[in-house]
Amino acid sequence: MGYTALYRKFRPLTFSEMVGQEHITKTLKNQITADRIGHAYLFNGGRGTGKTSAAKILARAINCLNPKDGEPCNECEICKGAISGGLTDIVEMDAASNNSVEDIRSIREEVNFLPTKAKYRVYIIDEVHMLSTGAFNALLKTLEEPPEHVKFILATTEPQKLPATILSRCQRFDFKRISNEDIIKRLEIVCKESNIEATKGALAIIASLSEGAMRDSLSILERCIQDGDNKIDEDKIKDLVGIPKVTFVNGILQAILEYNVDKALENIEQILNEGKDINNLIWEMIKYSKDILVYQATGKLELYNQEELSQIKKIAEAVSKDKLVDLIYQLSELENEIKWSTQKTIMFQAGMIKLCNKQATINNGIEERVEKIEKYLKSGKLVASTNSIPQGGQRVTTNPNPIRTNSATINSKITTGNKNPAGASTKKFSNKVEEYWPQIIQDLKQSGKIVLYTNLIGTKAIELNDMTVGIEFPNGMTSFGKAVLEKQENIREISNLVSIACGKEMQIKYLTQETQKRQLTNEENLQNFANQSDIPFNIIE
Repeated sequence: MGYTALYRKFRPLTFSEMVGQEHITKTLKNQITADRIGHAYLFNGGRGTGKTSAAKILARAINCLNPKDGEPCNECEICKGAISGGLTDIVEMDAASNNSVEDIRSIREEVNFLPTKAKYRVYIIDEVHMLSTGAFNALLKTLEEPPEHVKFILATTEPQKLPATILSRCQRFDFKRISNEDIIKRLEIVCKESNIEATKGALAIIASLSEGAMRDSLSILERCIQDGDNKIDEDKIKDLVGIPKVTFVNGILQAILEYNVDKALENIEQILNEGKDINNLIWEMIKYSKDILVYQATGKLELYNQEELSQIKKIAEAVSKDKLVDLIYQLSELENEIKWSTQKTIMFQAGMIKLCNKQATINNGIEERVEKIEKYLKSGKLVASTNSIPQGGQRVTTNPNPIRTNSATINSKITTGNKNPAGASTKKFSNKVEEYWPQIIQDLKQSGKIVLYTNLIGTKAIELNDMTVGIEFPNGMTSFGKAVLEKQENIREISNLVSIACGKEMQIKYLTQETQKRQLTNEENLQNFANQSDIPFNIIE
């Protein structure tokens, strides 16, 4: 007898042998026991989750001569014929290669004939989403009202591609992704029956690599014993599938966190020289960073030995959660960039050099990150309109393209159709600024604009002229604070609040200790000249 692959050799023969789909097998067994079998079933789920196996078991169970508790006996003539493939009443069809109208028409002609041996003629159509539109239309009427002796079992990984008319005529069962724990238990049984010695860690890696597919896990296990050695450990699996050792991944991650370019490139070169796949390496780095986050939160991890846990603990104590999250995002972006590149190695090395550059890491995407934070904080809340009506009945509009005069100052330009009288008093306005500025900061906090609020704590507002309010930063402005406050929507937000509080249109300026004195002197001289000359003159930089 020829060699049989493990996933075929250990294919479940009863519902009880199926792994991780108890919510489905229980329902099917109850239907068979109560003799309430549907005429059409749709089994949906990811690859290797048991759809085809369940369809074959169901086909045998409803035709079995000696069923017990909804399970096929696998001993009677019908069950043996179905298992061997000699029973013509159970028809398996691959829609990927038989997807034409003619293929479905042949089924329509066959359903009129009674089964030869079994009680029901069962059609198992795998990958049913591959049928053509014409084939679906040809199947529709037969699927809706088949003869009493005909049952249909459709299986697919992409139910969204099926017409709604087909979906509505089937009982749908969604197969879950199998958990790693269930996969490991099944692998242990397979290893015991196949005389394979595998460590617990090795089985855990196989389960993780299979991504919830039992068939994939058995294929990986089989690949590991093809060299004739039935002993499997973690290193053997990693060598076969191209996963770098944890030592190297740890070394690269430490180099990134220490901004050590030479150390990172040295570890990368060693990994690439061993023929490891770059995509697998990035995946391992992302997973390793995630595991460090989990360790920070829970203080434990299952898939690592004591030496590896000590290395993880060392990193976890030295790095913040925010830094790890940011690193995961950057590695994911790098993975997407490499995916479509023809120069994967160069792109990867350049990305690693960038991650090891401290200044580039700090400045990288700061605008995007600030935007993400603000969107999160403001979710469900309305942002102040750019055209709001202040207390005086005037409309406030802000210029979306302000001119920055230097690195510490940014201007929000406000245009008005009614210019203020040249000799207007500014004392009342100054008092309003002193009175309302703390309240404006609190309003920002109450409205959920926490980023703005935190960067304006400790600031003061002063009158520069009758159209401009200066915001002082006694402790200076950080690079992050500068990026936040210079965003146009934030400038408009503050300008609108100040204008509403003062009852007239205002613009704002951010002032540091170094620039404040010079700016006040220049603007006061110009405004004084305009006032003395009785000229309706407004300063807009």
